[in-house]
Amino acid sequence: MAHKVDDRPSWDEYFMGMAELTAKRSTCLRRHVGAVIVKDRHIIATGYNGAPRGVAHCSEIGGCLREEMNIPSGERHELCRALHAEQNAIIQAATLGQSIEDGDIYITNQPCVICAKMIINAGIKRIVVRDGYPDELAVKILDEAGLKVVELKK
Repeated sequence: MAHKVDDRPSWDEYFMGMAELTAKRSTCLRRHVGAVIVKDRHIIATGYNGAPRGVAHCSEIGGCLREEMNIPSGERHELCRALHAEQNAIIQAATLGQSIEDGDIYITNQPCVICAKMIINAGIKRIVVRDGYPDELAVKILDEAGLKVVELKK
């Protein structure tokens, strides 16, 4: 039985679903985040949060340093073994020689300030997020840069 065209997900829902699927590859013990960079409705790159290539994941070394030190979410990012999903997606695009300027990024969580600055300088023009993240400076910087952040609730 054929489905109605009206039953199809919107483009935003479709790409956010891809970000949610990508998040399932995360190796972070605290939060699973996925990102998908899209340009002209084509997926350019994906990323999830996890340790760099050749570096042990937190589960392999016996736990999360940030948890052990009681560091709240959104603070002291330098004390984490992982790259963020947005960072991995931007790096993947660069490794493949793909321009992401004027593209969109779909992320399961609002970016932190570090990722927000990378997104701005990468030339991404639109951010779609599923959930928030406790980083008010990121919100301020994205607003100041004129980046549109769309919250796509389930």
